[in-house]
Amino acid sequence: MARKIFFAALFGLPASVATGAYFISPSLWWSMAVIGPLLLVGLVDIFQKSHSLRRVYPVVGHGRYLLEAFRPEIQQYFVESNLNGAPFNREYRSLTYARSKNEPSAVPFGTQRQVDEVGYEWISHSLRSVQPPKQEPRVTVGGPACQQPYAASHLNISAMSYGSLSDRAILALNQGARMGGFAHNTGEGGISTYHLKPGGDLIWQVGTGYFGTRTRDGRFDPVQFREKSAFDAVKMIEIKLSQGAKPGHGGILPGSKVSAEIAEIRGVEIGKTVVSPSTHPHFTGPRGLLEFVAELRELSGGKPIGFKLCVGHRTEFLSICKAMLETGILPDFITVDGSEGGTGAAPLELSNFVGMPLRDGLLFVHNALRGIGVRDQIRVIASGKVINGFDLIRLNALGADMVNSARAMMFAIGCIQARRCHDNSCPVGVATQDPARSVGLVVKDKAQRVYQYHHATIESFLELVASSGLVSPADLGPEHVLRRVDPFTIKPLNQVYDFVEPGCLLSDSTMPAHLAPLWQQATADHF
Repeated sequence: MARKIFFAALFGLPASVATGAYFISPSLWWSMAVIGPLLLVGLVDIFQKSHSLRRVYPVVGHGRYLLEAFRPEIQQYFVESNLNGAPFNREYRSLTYARSKNEPSAVPFGTQRQVDEVGYEWISHSLRSVQPPKQEPRVTVGGPACQQPYAASHLNISAMSYGSLSDRAILALNQGARMGGFAHNTGEGGISTYHLKPGGDLIWQVGTGYFGTRTRDGRFDPVQFREKSAFDAVKMIEIKLSQGAKPGHGGILPGSKVSAEIAEIRGVEIGKTVVSPSTHPHFTGPRGLLEFVAELRELSGGKPIGFKLCVGHRTEFLSICKAMLETGILPDFITVDGSEGGTGAAPLELSNFVGMPLRDGLLFVHNALRGIGVRDQIRVIASGKVINGFDLIRLNALGADMVNSARAMMFAIGCIQARRCHDNSCPVGVATQDPARSVGLVVKDKAQRVYQYHHATIESFLELVASSGLVSPADLGPEHVLRRVDPFTIKPLNQVYDFVEPGCLLSDSTMPAHLAPLWQQATADHF
């Protein structure tokens, strides 16, 4: 009887119910304890007005949202094949993980790719192949006006800011760059202590927000720039005009990532989403850009100065070329970002439908510089979806001197392509400012992985160059890469794409027909 009274009291019923004819067994009470909340949820579903599915299918309708929450993981781990994942398929991710861990990356039983598909590409090998060099040949960045040229690797870390990435991620990337002797682009978020502490070489990116070198009202501050550009770690300086993920929009740092430390580094408000201006307020037009290049070169003591862009209107880049001819000011390098790039937050339409893909943008910039006769004085850096040695081969064949990679480096430090870079909930501590998540990223271990991935990829790149019978990557040309253009025809890239002759834009008699109307529209006075 005492037990019956206890259960009655537990559910707020008078003891008379337990002693009378209305007693309900304890098992039924426990059932009601489970069913009761479900009934409550059902009532809420029926009377709420926001979700039609829940009104029609109370309680059960929540299953749809539960499955949707786990959809990316189910897709990635159980549905997609080795080749159909996006943005990076499992084959590419697995290769990066293996190389970063110094594990064997050979594949068994032959390629899984359809080699007879239109668009399939490969490099021509030679029966007179040579031994690859034991040391990577370096790429010298610095034109005639540069007083402190930099000897760069063929593969470097692309722009990713502290703020977008965690402090531990930046430390691991920079320490890996120091170990491997390659460069680490700061991104537009400015130079932090995490970029400087490990001692790796830096490419300091100066974006439209001038973070780290700005006045209170967001203008460029030459005093701060002179001070920071003098750091020994800063080897090159890059003016960011636009980026592949969101060209014409400016960078985005969600407010959830703007801590007190990041706000101090960037000179912005704590907890407020930071959207960089879409254009530079310090200058206007092509002439202004090149004058800014000259200004930064002087302030930095003659370090290599260049700019980064995702190609949009082709006449605008040709306008910059005309300004080069008229002012005599040349950048030391130009970074071409593809529209397929991007490591953080970006509006869907900009990511999917704005900007020129890397191959097309790279080829256009390469041709334009050849056309005005200055290609040999300006290094071209390609930035986009780069994972393996053949990616470097292909981009070099299309005109790149060097290549930057961001997402491959993220994979090397543990990124699992969870695609949560934008909401501060990265599960492996890479793209987050949440200490509870970033604590899982062990800097010493991940730095070693960055070094090992870079080393193995450069080794693969040089091996492919040697297999073609070439002594140096500088000897690579579009004729060394073949593409299947239809089921029965293969062509080298120099027959797939139009490559112009040096100096052809300087005379009407030699100007290519497809560039003539664009060149006529271009002007050095404005974009």
